[in-house]
Amino acid sequence: METVAPFKEVVQEIHEAGGEAFRFCFQCGLCDTVCPWNRVRPFSIRKIIRQATFGLTEIEGEDIWRCTTCGRCPQHCPRGVKQIEVGVALRRVASNYEVFPESVRSARTARASLISEGNPLQFERGKRGDWAKGLDVPEFTEDMDILYFVGCYLSFDPRMKKVAVATANLLQKAGVSFGILGSRESCCGESIRKTGSEDVFKRLAKENIKTFIDAGVRRILVSSPHCYHTFLNEYPEFRVHFDVVHISQYLLELLTSGRLTIGKDFPKTVTYHDPCYLGRHNDVYDAPRKLLEMVPGLRLVEMADSRKNSLCCGGGGGRIWMDTPKEERFSNLRLVQARDVGAEILTTACPYCITNFEESRLNLEFESYLEIRDITEIIHEVVD
Repeated sequence: METVAPFKEVVQEIHEAGGEAFRFCFQCGLCDTVCPWNRVRPFSIRKIIRQATFGLTEIEGEDIWRCTTCGRCPQHCPRGVKQIEVGVALRRVASNYEVFPESVRSARTARASLISEGNPLQFERGKRGDWAKGLDVPEFTEDMDILYFVGCYLSFDPRMKKVAVATANLLQKAGVSFGILGSRESCCGESIRKTGSEDVFKRLAKENIKTFIDAGVRRILVSSPHCYHTFLNEYPEFRVHFDVVHISQYLLELLTSGRLTIGKDFPKTVTYHDPCYLGRHNDVYDAPRKLLEMVPGLRLVEMADSRKNSLCCGGGGGRIWMDTPKEERFSNLRLVQARDVGAEILTTACPYCITNFEESRLNLEFESYLEIRDITEIIHEVVD
């Protein structure tokens, strides 16, 4: 039996989240033509927008949970319809009713872990800084120039810890005055907000903001585009503004200023994947490519979908925690695109992308000829 949310509640939620923009939709269907879902299965965000206009949205099914918030549809919409905000508003209604399809229930587990431990991965908060043991990485103090906000995946995920270690080593080589928060760091809250849990997001944001202010933080370095986006664009809703820089931007700054120097060749064919929340949402396209172009011997090639047309990895909008059938994973398509341009290495600058690409690499049996690297790992390998 389908659950249809009451008309007034759906319309009011959407109004609060995205204003009246959803009413501008004239059903042209351009959003559906650019949506990555339609490369793997039929899906219509246009239909969802239309149903929401009349408050007739089914909240029990999976369709309202499919959107990865990649930003393709608002980028192309001729009427300024805020599809992401509408989708998140519908998820808020479903979350309020505790209505979660089977494939989405792992997101509810992530929510519980965020509430209890400050991360979605069910690890103890007290172990958040364990990745840095033996690296002589200090806790942040007010006299330091940079707070390195490590993020959940780089703190706990075994694959992504390697990126955190590479980052710390590079900062130390450059003589950067930096520290981490350790157990005082909480998830930025970006992805849980996109699943409709607004109260959890606000709680996490307020915890981090208080910690930043109390610690005297002036500049924040992040490895995750999701943290970058949230600190830069969503935390100002709480009347705070922090100087936020992504690692790709900061490494370029360190190299161009001479604080880091490249001393080794890297004779590989590399293709770069633009993460949605770094590229499309925040227009950071050039810094990662300039970094790679500085590496001697590295041959940079572009995939079929790049820069503003980059193909989403499938992990945004909280879908990194949800179950996606193997045949419906965007990351599989991306690895095929990398193979088709002759890349030996697919590099990117986002923990969600790397997580999904590593899994697709195994599923597609690409291990023998395609490597997945964070851009930080490549720079770490070639600096003096």
